[in-house]
Amino acid sequence: MKKIFLIIGISFFITSNSSSSNSEKLYEKIDLFGEVIEKVKDNYVDEIDQAEVMDSAINGVLQSLDPYSAYMSPELFNEMQTDTRGEFGGLGIEIGMEAGVVKVISPIDDTPASRAGIKSGDYIVKIDEIQVQGKTLMEAVKLMRGKVGTSIKLTVRRKGTKKALEFKIRREVIEVQSVDAKILGDKKKIGYIRLKSFNENSDKQFIKNIKSFEKKEKPIGYIIDLRNNPGGLLTQAISITDFFLEDGEIVSTKGRKSSETRKFFARAGDGINGKPVIVMINNGSASASEIFAGALQDHKRAIVLGENTYGKGSVQSIIPLRNGGGMRLTISKYYLPSGKSISEVGVTPDIILEESGDNFVINTETDNQLNYAIKLFTS
Repeated sequence: MKKIFLIIGISFFITSNSSSSNSEKLYEKIDLFGEVIEKVKDNYVDEIDQAEVMDSAINGVLQSLDPYSAYMSPELFNEMQTDTRGEFGGLGIEIGMEAGVVKVISPIDDTPASRAGIKSGDYIVKIDEIQVQGKTLMEAVKLMRGKVGTSIKLTVRRKGTKKALEFKIRREVIEVQSVDAKILGDKKKIGYIRLKSFNENSDKQFIKNIKSFEKKEKPIGYIIDLRNNPGGLLTQAISITDFFLEDGEIVSTKGRKSSETRKFFARAGDGINGKPVIVMINNGSASASEIFAGALQDHKRAIVLGENTYGKGSVQSIIPLRNGGGMRLTISKYYLPSGKSISEVGVTPDIILEESGDNFVINTETDNQLNYAIKLFTS
């Protein structure tokens, strides 16, 4: 018994010392931070607002973790929580941060941003005449919001274009109709479904259209177009993916807390009885879109065609803070059935097909992509 107590005592002593050492290092860093702020206040060329500097420092801590974590001041947090009842409008773009610069993840179809010509991968360098460099993601969102009907000028940098591009965009209330569906072809009919986002009613609209096609048109297969779909609700991605699978894992989330580590499985029953599926993706396909495309690809249930997706494979939670502000913090990551993480990698298509032009909708049987789809279905 004495030996057992001795071992426990040594273990506790080492743990305590280790914890104490880490705490001492942390306090040293906090003291150093305080010293830096004090010297900046006393010696910087211009007088500073210490509260603003502290806000920037807090946000710097969060943004050093990943592009999606950010701090919101009490004013900004309150504004983000407020029900605007249509008084404020938006542009219809999903944005993120990359190396301190605001990057367009995707413009949503039939919104002011997409109609103006904003593209996935564009870097926003100015909002009106305000430089975006150094702004937080939430601050950039705030600058882009405004009253419905008012205009805003975005200055963007685009890969492959030397000069900055300017877009004047009128704000609107963004109401996304997430599903468009049509039948392509005459003899060999294909169901074409354009899924623009994964909002709270997407699965009902999606399944309703397919069931209608199955009853009336009896297509030989389906094209699911996820290009420029920035994602949305995880529950919707799971529900729509489940529709095509007989069984198996759809996606898992893994975080430090056990409550954030979960696996989601398909229920029995393929809604189209094994008919072939093509999923179309591009660089603007993100988050829930990547879960859908990646899961069907892993289960060899669909051929994925297009460009590599964005790589937004993490889950954020909004956490209120004592000062009335809040923080957006990444709490877990998505993993495909194969175990592959989507984060910063995305989904690689089975067949790479680069886009040409700005039209993302397949219209006629003469379209090369449609002819290609028919060949895939019948080969």
